[in-house]
Amino acid sequence: MSMKPEADSEGSWYEDDFEKIDRFGSTTTTRRGDLGVERQMRDWEDESSEEKQFSSHPESDRQPLPVVMETASTVMELLYWRNLKQSGLVFGSLLLLLFSLTQFSVVSVVAYLALAALSATVSFRVYKSVLQAVQKTDEGHPFKAYLEVEMSLSRDQMQKYAENAQYYINSTLKELRRLFLVQDLVDSLKFAVLMWLLTYVGALFNGLTLLIMVVVSIFSMPVVYEKYQAQIDQYLDLIRTQVNSVVGK
Repeated sequence: MSMKPEADSEGSWYEDDFEKIDRFGSTTTTRRGDLGVERQMRDWEDESSEEKQFSSHPESDRQPLPVVMETASTVMELLYWRNLKQSGLVFGSLLLLLFSLTQFSVVSVVAYLALAALSATVSFRVYKSVLQAVQKTDEGHPFKAYLEVEMSLSRDQMQKYAENAQYYINSTLKELRRLFLVQDLVDSLKFAVLMWLLTYVGALFNGLTLLIMVVVSIFSMPVVYEKYQAQIDQYLDLIRTQVNSVVGK
């Protein structure tokens, strides 16, 4: 059995290494330098609250990325009809697609859209070819400018879109968890009332009809609210007061 080093007058060991003897008589050596781990843990606990919040903050709680803000700005410009041509094109395309889906299946709609696009491009290509043959000119392919456009996404662009999607998915999952696990009782009850009302809406309209109404409302309500904001806010305050009174009771 090894002997423990003698201690000085202050109770500290002369040697850097000391031996611990377990109950079975075996020994294990521990260095004082290993005790630095405990000191590092204490230093970590003394970090500022801002650094700890940043290091341990979940991904879904971070601030929106610049890509998210840019996308939101573009959507708001479409909904408020800042550019009539762009908003009208998007609105008309969505309505045409939804009305088509009410009459035909998804496969039929996709097939008809592809045939319409091919008919237009093939007809234009044949027309330009005949025109070049008659005029004896060599202008090349009519869609050459579009064929040479770079359409591949770079790694940075893919990363930006992936981070954008990750932010929305994490935010949605966190909000659903908050509602279904009743983190806030009032918000969960409001969500339950909304779902209950949607059951009656679903009984009156099918999915596509309801989706058409939603699209029309999305493209019309922001403009109406912007024009009559004062009157609408007044009625909304009255409704909010009544709802809060009923919920409180």
